[in-house]
Amino acid sequence: MSDDASAALPAASSVLFEVLVDFGPGVLPRLLQPLARRNLVPETFAAKLEGGALAVEIRLAGVPADTLALIEGNLRQVVGVRRCASVPAPEWAARRPQIAAPR
Repeated sequence: MSDDASAALPAASSVLFEVLVDFGPGVLPRLLQPLARRNLVPETFAAKLEGGALAVEIRLAGVPADTLALIEGNLRQVVGVRRCASVPAPEWAARRPQIAAPR
């Protein structure tokens, strides 16, 4: 592969999506749909019920930055999403997950 061709490829990035969504049947599969249609599997996918809403964390790694922007846009369009924020890898790599696994 030539230097020109590799320079044209988008750089792979990692991101944490923090999504707050209304609780309801089928909401978790709808959040995974933007990933599934791009043949992507998250590194982690965690959800915690907080009142009448679900706080969801989705971590992705090694995905081109332009694709991450499209995924964020798709997540914002899911019915019931109240908030969707993306945190770049350098900022979340050192911090602990906000949603802890049950013990």
